[in-house]
Amino acid sequence: MTLPFPPEHVAQRLLAWYVQQGRDLPWRHTRDSYSIWLSEIMLQQTTVAAAIPYYQRFLERFPTIADLAAAPLDSVIQAWAGLGYYSRARNLHKAAHMVMTEFSGQLPQSLEGLMALPGIGRSTAGAIMALAHNRPAPILDGNVRRVLVRLFAWREDPRSRQADKHLWFWAEELTSREDPHNYTQAIMDLGATVCTPRDPKCKNCPLAELCQALAFGVVQQLPMKRTKAPLPVRREVALLVNTKNSFLVRQRPAEGFLGGLWEFPVGLQGDQAESSPTVETLLTNLGLQGRLSQVGSLLHVYSHFKLDLSVWFVAVEGKTDIEHNHFRWFSVEELSNLPLHGAHRKALELVLQDPDNSQAFQVKH
Repeated sequence: MTLPFPPEHVAQRLLAWYVQQGRDLPWRHTRDSYSIWLSEIMLQQTTVAAAIPYYQRFLERFPTIADLAAAPLDSVIQAWAGLGYYSRARNLHKAAHMVMTEFSGQLPQSLEGLMALPGIGRSTAGAIMALAHNRPAPILDGNVRRVLVRLFAWREDPRSRQADKHLWFWAEELTSREDPHNYTQAIMDLGATVCTPRDPKCKNCPLAELCQALAFGVVQQLPMKRTKAPLPVRREVALLVNTKNSFLVRQRPAEGFLGGLWEFPVGLQGDQAESSPTVETLLTNLGLQGRLSQVGSLLHVYSHFKLDLSVWFVAVEGKTDIEHNHFRWFSVEELSNLPLHGAHRKALELVLQDPDNSQAFQVKH
């Protein structure tokens, strides 16, 4: 493959621009590989603005890899609650254990060693190498991919195998050998603040003279949009069982979808308009009795499906022992600190705000 311009021209322009326009972010004040690793994992599916407070709180709670490895998984999930894509937290915890047992407590300093850890792919490994150790290693996160697609006017599927082959080659060729740390920060910032998905600020772009998409007048058309199939809808019912200011919840299995998070009793809902029999079955299976009332419904969107959740409430007498079903009772105050998954957090808010149930429990403010 040949380049339409000398590769060093990209690094020269980006590095000069970064000195003036680079963002001031908390993880840019350190060369600690653990802190940089954490920031890269958080930013995989989360915006910078949303990630910053989680990053700061997470490091306060687990300041070192040793602290993270020694912590119970539940506490790690709790610290992650609200960021979504919880496999990232589980992989962080698992990788921390591997670092302590197999790498003498230090993150590997090679691409191969980093990629052997769960949750670290080629781009994340490259970012850690460049940002923590100032070693030239290409990255290809979403922002960088978009910059390169436009820079080289890639007019095909930007996520195809063929695209990956070209984009990784270009990323490798353009990465600065003299200052990979600042180059990596610069190209990420360019994608985040200038070469944005919508309304890119081409007049402010340091690579405008080199950009093939700009030369051909196709900036707005690139990257090509992939055709997305409509998300399937899953219908479920959630039953919020209350007694004496406590609700019944259980923890999901550590592995798998929403692993380690907590939820209320839940069941699949059929296509019938009347869902009460399903809720009654849930209540019966718990060995409990009470008057059911439907509080409302909500829609929660995940990456691969939409959840249509019907929310029901029932007040029961006494805290029946149902440990065999892995359920536990938690007060409203305790639930506020428990990592409920997003849809069930919304369900709790519906119930707490429902005036018909206001006498069934007391909420401390």
